[in-house]
Amino acid sequence: MQDLEKMAQELRRRGKAEGIRALADSADGRKLGSMIDGEAAQRALRSGDSAALQQLLRGVLGTDEGRRLVTELQSLMEK
Repeated sequence: MQDLEKMAQELRRRGKAEGIRALADSADGRKLGSMIDGEAAQRALRSGDSAALQQLLRGVLGTDEGRRLVTELQSLMEK
């Protein structure tokens, strides 16, 4: 969990946090958010269950919306 906090701080420092927030608030981001079991994600994060997190990510990345968001995220991080 501390790693995620460090990552968030780094994104804010680099001025990327707003762009990521905009992606999350996009139509694709909202649709993916509704597809994810938030409780399962929290349990996996808290317990460090990388297999469960990978399964959640595979589900997200297996959608057109997920692939579009990854492309947009990669573009944002390259700027």
